[in-house]
Amino acid sequence: MVGPPSTEEKRDSMNRLKISIVVIVGLSAGLITVSGGGSLVQVALAIVAGSLVGAALLGYLVHIT
Repeated sequence: MVGPPSTEEKRDSMNRLKISIVVIVGLSAGLITVSGGGSLVQVALAIVAGSLVGAALLGYLVHIT
């Protein structure tokens, strides 16, 4: 039988989820820039800026829970 997940497994899963949130927000900003006809530099800047916003969002969400 499979037992409940250990504390380490739960922590690892939460870390993967947090990283995924930041990556998804960053890539979303890049895709929006691509759809708007942005240059490669603009897309890269949008991904960086989106990742920073995603990290801030994640920090807020962790703070309120």
